[in-house]
Amino acid sequence: MIIDRARTCAFTGHRNLGRDFNKTELERVIKGLIKGGFTFFLVGMAVGFDTECFKILENLRKTENIRIIACIPCETQDYKFSEKQKAEYKKMLDSADEKIYVSKEYTKNCMFKRNMFMVDSASVLVAHLISDRGGTFQTVNYAKRKNVNIIMV
Repeated sequence: MIIDRARTCAFTGHRNLGRDFNKTELERVIKGLIKGGFTFFLVGMAVGFDTECFKILENLRKTENIRIIACIPCETQDYKFSEKQKAEYKKMLDSADEKIYVSKEYTKNCMFKRNMFMVDSASVLVAHLISDRGGTFQTVNYAKRKNVNIIMV
Protein backbone atom coordinates (compact mmCIF):
# COMPACT_ATOMS: atom_id res chain seq x y z
CA MET A 1 0.00 0.00 0.00
CA ILE A 2 1.24 3.47 -0.86
CA ILE A 3 0.48 6.03 1.82
CA ASP A 4 0.02 9.65 0.77
CA ARG A 5 1.83 11.47 3.59
CA ALA A 6 -0.04 14.73 2.89
CA ARG A 7 -3.36 12.98 3.62
CA THR A 8 -2.14 10.85 6.52
CA CYS A 9 -2.60 11.34 10.24
CA ALA A 10 -0.93 9.36 13.03
CA PHE A 11 -1.88 9.10 16.69
CA THR A 12 0.08 8.87 19.93
CA GLY A 13 -1.14 8.83 23.49
CA HIS A 14 -0.84 7.13 26.84
CA ARG A 15 -2.23 3.78 27.85
CA ASN A 16 -3.82 5.29 30.95
CA LEU A 17 -6.07 8.16 30.00
CA GLY A 18 -6.28 10.90 32.59
CA ARG A 19 -9.40 12.64 33.78
CA ASP A 20 -8.70 15.41 31.30
CA PHE A 21 -9.16 13.06 28.33
CA ASN A 22 -12.05 14.31 26.20
CA LYS A 23 -13.32 11.76 23.69
CA THR A 24 -15.72 14.31 22.19
CA GLU A 25 -12.82 16.66 21.46
CA LEU A 26 -10.83 13.82 19.90
CA GLU A 27 -13.76 12.96 17.63
CA ARG A 28 -14.14 16.65 16.66
CA VAL A 29 -10.44 16.80 15.71
CA ILE A 30 -10.67 13.61 13.63
CA LYS A 31 -13.81 14.83 11.84
CA GLY A 32 -12.03 18.11 11.08
CA LEU A 33 -9.08 16.23 9.60
CA ILE A 34 -11.43 14.17 7.41
CA LYS A 35 -13.14 17.36 6.22
CA GLY A 36 -9.69 18.72 5.47
CA GLY A 37 -8.95 15.81 3.12
CA PHE A 38 -7.22 13.29 5.39
CA THR A 39 -8.07 9.72 4.42
CA PHE A 40 -5.30 7.57 5.96
CA PHE A 41 -5.12 7.09 9.73
CA LEU A 42 -2.19 5.29 11.37
CA VAL A 43 -3.03 3.71 14.73
CA GLY A 44 -0.40 2.08 16.95
CA MET A 45 -2.90 -0.46 18.34
CA ALA A 46 -1.98 0.02 22.02
CA VAL A 47 -4.40 -0.01 24.94
CA GLY A 48 -5.81 3.37 25.93
CA PHE A 49 -5.58 6.31 23.54
CA ASP A 50 -4.94 4.20 20.44
CA THR A 51 -7.99 2.07 21.19
CA GLU A 52 -10.18 5.16 21.59
CA CYS A 53 -8.90 6.55 18.28
CA PHE A 54 -9.57 3.25 16.52
CA LYS A 55 -13.15 3.09 17.81
CA ILE A 56 -13.89 6.63 16.63
CA LEU A 57 -12.34 5.95 13.21
CA GLU A 58 -14.20 2.66 12.86
CA ASN A 59 -17.50 4.42 13.49
CA LEU A 60 -16.69 7.27 11.09
CA ARG A 61 -15.63 4.81 8.40
CA LYS A 62 -19.28 3.77 8.09
CA THR A 63 -20.01 7.10 6.38
CA GLU A 64 -16.58 8.45 5.40
CA ASN A 65 -14.08 7.23 2.81
CA ILE A 66 -11.18 6.64 5.20
CA ARG A 67 -8.67 3.87 5.78
CA ILE A 68 -7.52 2.66 9.18
CA ILE A 69 -3.97 1.34 9.10
CA ALA A 70 -2.87 -0.74 12.08
CA CYS A 71 0.81 -0.06 12.79
CA ILE A 72 1.95 -2.98 14.88
CA PRO A 73 5.36 -2.98 16.62
CA CYS A 74 5.63 -6.79 16.73
CA GLU A 75 3.50 -9.90 16.30
CA THR A 76 3.23 -10.37 20.08
CA GLN A 77 2.09 -6.82 20.91
CA ASP A 78 -0.88 -8.14 22.90
CA TYR A 79 1.24 -10.49 25.07
CA LYS A 80 0.62 -8.55 28.31
CA PHE A 81 -2.95 -7.50 27.51
CA SER A 82 -5.81 -8.79 29.67
CA GLU A 83 -8.16 -11.31 28.07
CA LYS A 84 -10.71 -8.54 27.46
CA GLN A 85 -8.03 -6.34 25.88
CA LYS A 86 -6.83 -9.23 23.69
CA ALA A 87 -10.36 -9.83 22.40
CA GLU A 88 -10.78 -6.12 21.59
CA TYR A 89 -7.34 -6.04 19.96
CA LYS A 90 -8.21 -9.01 17.72
CA LYS A 91 -11.46 -7.31 16.65
CA MET A 92 -9.55 -4.14 15.79
CA LEU A 93 -6.96 -6.08 13.79
CA ASP A 94 -9.73 -7.84 11.88
CA SER A 95 -11.39 -4.48 11.20
CA ALA A 96 -8.26 -2.60 10.09
CA ASP A 97 -8.00 -1.87 6.37
CA GLU A 98 -4.28 -2.59 6.40
CA LYS A 99 -1.78 -4.06 8.86
CA ILE A 100 1.87 -3.01 8.95
CA TYR A 101 4.23 -4.98 11.20
CA VAL A 102 7.40 -3.10 12.09
CA SER A 103 9.10 -6.17 13.57
CA LYS A 104 8.32 -9.87 13.66
CA GLU A 105 9.54 -10.30 17.23
CA TYR A 106 9.59 -8.03 20.25
CA THR A 107 12.74 -5.97 20.73
CA LYS A 108 13.41 -3.20 23.22
CA ASN A 109 13.14 -0.68 20.36
CA CYS A 110 10.19 -2.04 18.36
CA MET A 111 7.65 0.31 19.94
CA PHE A 112 9.80 3.36 19.20
CA LYS A 113 10.46 2.11 15.65
CA ARG A 114 6.69 1.79 15.17
CA ASN A 115 6.21 5.34 16.44
CA MET A 116 8.98 6.68 14.18
CA PHE A 117 7.44 4.91 11.18
CA MET A 118 4.07 6.50 11.92
CA VAL A 119 5.53 10.01 12.29
CA ASP A 120 7.66 9.59 9.16
CA SER A 121 4.55 8.52 7.21
CA ALA A 122 2.22 11.32 8.36
CA SER A 123 1.88 15.07 7.98
CA VAL A 124 -0.15 15.41 11.21
CA LEU A 125 0.25 13.77 14.62
CA VAL A 126 -2.70 13.85 17.01
CA ALA A 127 -1.35 13.47 20.54
CA HIS A 128 -2.70 13.09 24.03
CA LEU A 129 0.35 13.93 26.14
CA ILE A 130 0.07 14.10 29.92
CA SER A 131 3.59 13.12 30.97
CA ASP A 132 7.06 14.37 30.10
CA ARG A 133 8.47 10.87 29.82
CA GLY A 134 7.75 7.64 27.99
CA GLY A 135 6.87 6.70 24.43
CA THR A 136 4.27 9.38 23.80
CA PHE A 137 6.66 12.11 24.98
CA GLN A 138 9.43 10.70 22.76
CA THR A 139 7.08 10.48 19.78
CA VAL A 140 5.89 14.08 20.14
CA ASN A 141 9.50 15.27 20.37
CA TYR A 142 10.43 13.20 17.31
CA ALA A 143 7.51 14.75 15.40
CA LYS A 144 8.73 18.23 16.39
CA ARG A 145 12.22 17.43 15.06
CA LYS A 146 10.65 16.16 11.82
CA ASN A 147 8.44 19.28 11.48
CA VAL A 148 5.23 17.25 11.58
CA ASN A 149 2.16 19.25 12.59
CA ILE A 150 1.02 18.27 16.08
CA ILE A 151 -2.53 18.59 17.37
CA MET A 152 -2.78 18.14 21.13
CA VAL A 153 -6.04 16.77 22.52
